[in-house]
Amino acid sequence: MTRSTFTNEEIAYLNSQPLGRIATVNPHGAPRVVPTGFRYNADTGTVDCGGWNLAGTRRYQDLQTNPSVAIAIDDLASVNPWRPRAVLVRGTAQTFADGGETAGLGLKGAWLRITPTSISSMGLDIE
Repeated sequence: MTRSTFTNEEIAYLNSQPLGRIATVNPHGAPRVVPTGFRYNADTGTVDCGGWNLAGTRRYQDLQTNPSVAIAIDDLASVNPWRPRAVLVRGTAQTFADGGETAGLGLKGAWLRITPTSISSMGLDIE
């Protein structure tokens, strides 16, 4: 079953993490994965992303032609025993040329919003 809304556990985890890995598709159909700052937007149920000079990045340019996107937010709760945690989101991105400072991303300029179409997670119930 595909979910497009976050659970309370996923929201708490997203709010505890500073960095994610965003995947876009370049014009030749090849994937590109890079780290990105993000925040969960409780008002819209989206993941909002920013970055220094975001409008000049390939990921931002990729999303201009293909808005399909994925973001992975993950860490290790423990290495012994091995306990990975993750929230994985697929969705559609909307780009904004300015307003990053008002999006709560702590940056000026461009930003993007990921509207989830599929959400999954693992290891969030392990403390």
